[in-house]
Amino acid sequence: MRNPERVLNSLSEHSKCSDYKFERLYRVLFNSDLFLLAYNNIQSRPGNMTEGSDGKTIDGMSLKRIENLIGALKDESYRPKSARRTYIPKKNGKMRPLGIPSFDDKLVQEVLRMILGAIYEGSFENFSHGFRPKHSCHTALIQVQKNFTAAKWFIEGDIEGFFDNIDHDVLIEILKERIADNRFIRLIRKFLKAGYAEDWVFHRTYSGTPQGGIISPILANIYLDKLDKYMKEYAQRFDRGIERKVNPDYKSISGQIWWLGTKLRKTENEETRGELIKAIKQLHKSRLHLPSVDEMDEGFRRIKYVRYADDFIIGVIGSKADCVAIKEDITKFLGEKLKLTLSADKTLITHGNDKAKFLGYEIYVRPFSEQTVRGEKSGKLIKAFGKKVVLEVPMSVMRDKLLYYEAMKIQSLEGKERWKSTSRTKMMHLDDLEILDGYNREIRGFANYYSIANNSSHLNSFKFIMQYSMYRTFAKKYSTSVRKIIARYRVDKDFAVFYEDKKGNRKKRVFFNGSFKRKTTALKSDCDEIANTIFNTTVTSLMQRLKAGACELCGAEGEIEIHHVRKLKDLQGKKPWEIQMIGRQRKTMAVCIPCHNKIHDGKID
Repeated sequence: MRNPERVLNSLSEHSKCSDYKFERLYRVLFNSDLFLLAYNNIQSRPGNMTEGSDGKTIDGMSLKRIENLIGALKDESYRPKSARRTYIPKKNGKMRPLGIPSFDDKLVQEVLRMILGAIYEGSFENFSHGFRPKHSCHTALIQVQKNFTAAKWFIEGDIEGFFDNIDHDVLIEILKERIADNRFIRLIRKFLKAGYAEDWVFHRTYSGTPQGGIISPILANIYLDKLDKYMKEYAQRFDRGIERKVNPDYKSISGQIWWLGTKLRKTENEETRGELIKAIKQLHKSRLHLPSVDEMDEGFRRIKYVRYADDFIIGVIGSKADCVAIKEDITKFLGEKLKLTLSADKTLITHGNDKAKFLGYEIYVRPFSEQTVRGEKSGKLIKAFGKKVVLEVPMSVMRDKLLYYEAMKIQSLEGKERWKSTSRTKMMHLDDLEILDGYNREIRGFANYYSIANNSSHLNSFKFIMQYSMYRTFAKKYSTSVRKIIARYRVDKDFAVFYEDKKGNRKKRVFFNGSFKRKTTALKSDCDEIANTIFNTTVTSLMQRLKAGACELCGAEGEIEIHHVRKLKDLQGKKPWEIQMIGRQRKTMAVCIPCHNKIHDGKID
């Protein structure tokens, strides 16, 4: 049996040839080690302990379970279960539908995702950032900031109901361009048609990607890669000129500086030289306040494009008429080629100096009027800002997040909004450490996402409101005042909660005291780095334990199943198997079938 690493890397190598067609791909699904790798990839996700429509979870994973899946795939009797539909609350108070597939389907989908990733990842454009290795929202935003300099217009792209409206036939035809294996294509179609179950009623799906499916993101990227390729070709046709013409006024002053400099070199009179030097410096200062190029040059056009999942933004150096034409061309392409609809109302054309919205940030090009002159260490004056892109955290987002957390209320004072922190009743039943950790997580999560904003210092306002909301929550919990709470929990300059760890050691946890200094790089990715398509796999402890065939509880050898728990903290630590899992800090245990049954029946003391 071939090593999964070699299988995936072989597919990745062939993918570099754009006209290569993948045949006999379905047989890759018969590799049990590939399923073990897929199992290892997804085993730590908490949602795996949620039952799918078949009533099963990740608990009880075994080599036999994998062999049964592979057997069903071999004779094509495998049929994905319909996803169990549930609903989760949205920020606006509405409910969002969520599909929960069976775990066996998740496992097969993870194998498919790895195969499709090996085939397609290397061919995706580098301005596509959604659901890709070494890419993130931050890499998309940083690429906008680097590449959209001096953009005169933004086009904010909005595709109506993208994930629910992917046309199955179009997607299959796109897959067939690279994959010449009918069995593999049929398996993908089975997942597309699996549907969902709600209130014990089956609903067929005629469009869209699998509900809650692991392969949905990669299928979406394969689908919208057509848009990416179209925009790449469009930019090649649209772009015009090598560089902008020089601003006539800037050129005139530059000519005067050159003429005076020539005169200076020929003059030996000290008094005259001093006057010339003074005049040249004055002209240099005047020139610094002028744009060096003609911003109205019709002979120079550029278009830049960045996409994250179904959200995209386009920067245009050109006229508004150009933007209208670009929007119409994209609408036509999406409708004719991909059977998608570009929202006419939400796809906005925004002037570069006004604020466009992308991935929760406000984006605009700093106008030339905001440009300032500053001196270098050498004393030479330079322009402090070009027409660079500015990323800002919107105050409206900060306000909505605080209201969503119920950490503040808005009061009107002389016609102005006044934000006032409030206690959070829903946290009253938690212990002190849980309250502190809850606030820290929320502050850190919000701050991390907006850490690359030019106005990241404004996050101090968010922290201030959250901090006093926490004080008020503690004060309400103990029926005392905020002042007394601060005095009670103050340790040096920090607000701290003391607790005992599992070994009985006394420790402390302090309230968030990190910096909101702006970061200029993504947290975990680099948008200029092409995604790595070489797969490095190692045999993990979990895979070894499953293959070893030895029960970690009684030592018996034979067929092994993996017992899973959702969270270690849910274990009381009274039973031997609980003590062992807590001691090893593992949410999994390889056990024989009799021991596994006893664990679930509560018969192991």
